[in-house]
Amino acid sequence: MIVTPTPQQLEWQKSELTMFLHFGVNTFTDQEWGDGTEDPKIFNPVKLDTDQWVQVAKDAGFKYMIITAKHHDGFCLFQSKYTDHSVKNSLWKDGKGDVVGMLAESCRKIGMKMGVYLSPWDRHERTYGDSPAYNQYFKNQLTELLTNYGEIAEVWFDGACAEGPNGKRQEYDWQGFYDVVRKHQPNALIAICGPDIRWVGNEDGFARETEWSVQDPNPQFHPDAKGKIWYPAECDVSIRPGWFWHASQDSQVKTLEHLIDIYYKSVGRNSELLLNVPPNNLGLFADPDVQRLKEFRKVLDETFAKNFAQAKNAIADNSKEGFPASNAVDGNKDTYWMPDKTTGSLEIDLGEKVTFNVSMIQEYIPQGQRVEAYSIEAWDGKEWKEISKGTTIGHKKLDRFPEVTAQAVRLNILQSQYPPQILSFGLYKAPKL
Repeated sequence: MIVTPTPQQLEWQKSELTMFLHFGVNTFTDQEWGDGTEDPKIFNPVKLDTDQWVQVAKDAGFKYMIITAKHHDGFCLFQSKYTDHSVKNSLWKDGKGDVVGMLAESCRKIGMKMGVYLSPWDRHERTYGDSPAYNQYFKNQLTELLTNYGEIAEVWFDGACAEGPNGKRQEYDWQGFYDVVRKHQPNALIAICGPDIRWVGNEDGFARETEWSVQDPNPQFHPDAKGKIWYPAECDVSIRPGWFWHASQDSQVKTLEHLIDIYYKSVGRNSELLLNVPPNNLGLFADPDVQRLKEFRKVLDETFAKNFAQAKNAIADNSKEGFPASNAVDGNKDTYWMPDKTTGSLEIDLGEKVTFNVSMIQEYIPQGQRVEAYSIEAWDGKEWKEISKGTTIGHKKLDRFPEVTAQAVRLNILQSQYPPQILSFGLYKAPKL
């Protein structure tokens, strides 16, 4: 049986870009991991502007935003009735503010899907380590987040775990946590330590060259799964060396070249990019981060503005009836070329000699991920020469190569688990950075 995504997984993967917001008491203590003993009064972002966050993210092409509603220090950015370690005991807005609520309103207003990160590890809460008691505490806070702020599109759980004050290691009730999410936000995706989205395995933002969305189930997160599941990868990385804002790192924002490389090695390898952009201690995105995001968007817009293959003459060595070669270059997200077997070649006449250095291939993933090996060739006037090759494609595979000038190109599907469904094949020219 071919494994396929849920509608929510499909929409998420098509969005390609999610922004992570690490914000909390660490922003004011200059720490990465707080210990839970912070004075809540230090949290005072006097110019906090969630509209700025969302507008910057939207302008840069991001479709989801995830806020650290509670990090390992246990400090809550929302008005939780289950702890005093929260905004209600801060100086900000006289203790009446709610960062999560403000972000939710900005997301609704500007047009952005919102997710929440709630750390299972809590270094402030005294019941941590008393597993039944703390698991209930966690479910209570999770319920607050899922019932007070409108639609939540993604719930992000990391796996950090430790001993509590009682000297015992906390055992998380993952299935119980999932039940709370499914009850209150049935369309929300549960990520990382969850059944819907998996961690790519590093914090560099890089997926593998061979990246399958179809995976074996994780016994901890999918105890009842039989056979393969759709479990796509999310690549998390910070725009800075740290996850939280530090004034000393304003000059260490990742270079444009580095960010673009991350894009090609995450989105361009059948994954989703989760880029952390931490607000500063005023409650704003810092200027260096904003500027870099503008540059990032400009390069991507310039690169993908013109597809040299679109609407050009396409022929295939074999096609199933109703799924012709032209479907791969028609720009329609609901049509695809499909051979009547598991291999096939698609040839595009570009009409004239054009110069390009990036290729894009997309499978029609509503009906699964199929391709296992492919190559791309260019006609030099005398013979076909290989310019790129790879393994998996999935939602999107981007290949970069030295500039090629040619009038014809050929995509060869060399191996596929089932007859491939090629939604799109494109050729582009990326600007020099």
